Amino acid sequence: MGTQAVLRTLPFAAMAAVVVLDLLAGPALGLLPLLTLGPAFAAVTGGTRHTALAGLVALLLSVPLAYHDHLLGGPLITITLVAIVGVTAAAVLACRLRAEGERTLANVRLVAEAVQRVLLRPVPRHTGDLRIALSYTSATVEARIGGDLYDITRGPGGVRLIVGDVQGKGLEAVETAASVVGAFREAAYDEPTLAAVGQCLEDHLARRLGGEKFVTAVLAEVGENEICLLNYGHPPPLLLTCDGRVQRLEPREEAPPLGLVALSPTGPEPYGCAFREGDQILFYTDGVIEARDRGGAFYPLEDRLPRLLRAGDPQAALDLLERDLVAHVGGPVPDDVAMLLVRRERS
Repeated sequence: MGTQAVLRTLPFAAMAAVVVLDLLAGPALGLLPLLTLGPAFAAVTGGTRHTALAGLVALLLSVPLAYHDHLLGGPLITITLVAIVGVTAAAVLACRLRAEGERTLANVRLVAEAVQRVLLRPVPRHTGDLRIALSYTSATVEARIGGDLYDITRGPGGVRLIVGDVQGKGLEAVETAASVVGAFREAAYDEPTLAAVGQCLEDHLARRLGGEKFVTAVLAEVGENEICLLNYGHPPPLLLTCDGRVQRLEPREEAPPLGLVALSPTGPEPYGCAFREGDQILFYTDGVIEARDRGGAFYPLEDRLPRLLRAGDPQAALDLLERDLVAHVGGPVPDDVAMLLVRRERS
């Protein structure tokens, strides 16, 4: 029997237990009012019809039990009937309000996800000798949609991409993410260097953002047998070489996020590494490395990469990584998760 079936039978099991105990103990303990447990439990585990049915069963059981306990015509049976009717009515109302709230949350979530899908357009899956895979996992329904962002375009020096995360949640974060992606698409196509693209983004956000809001991001430009990176306070990408070694692509010095670069004496310095045939680079947002299991342990991303990214198809490999992350958490991820995998094909 599944968990849902067990929960649906719980109200009737509770009333059955009350009946048995009452028959064994007699009228001395006064267990009759405990029949209200039926509709109370039903409101937690079922809908309005299920709750009303539990209330009706409680009423039907109360009369023969009162007769058995010689309570008919007494004050206890009257109190019990009134209590059952009152609890059932309140429980049915609570079920209706809960159902309306769940529908509202579901509708809002669908709208928010549709907005984010429009913002995060499909990325090319194959360009030159590069194969690209994408995974975007929305947070739980109760969580507010976040500002994870990504994009890929071709620039003067090769394929350019961005993966980032806007501070905060909600529509304001989504709006800022849309603004950053739009600015990146324009700058990445025209600017001669990756550093110039980053400066355009910083200038754009300086005009748009106020206070202490910021955007962590990694910019990358994939050239022939190498990759150039620019990190604005974002988790470092991971390089998985063709021989199975994992390397964190960290900058020599940490730099502040976009929107706060003006507070630092210097901005981030471009850095890079070799990116050869058979190598893979995983870009991701902090929702991956901050995901915890029920014991509080963080997801061991670096340890899992060599095993999970073996699949011949990059998208299949990234889907396997996503499923492993959800299995580690033991349910829906608590924060939005974006992952972008770039693999250089073997010739």
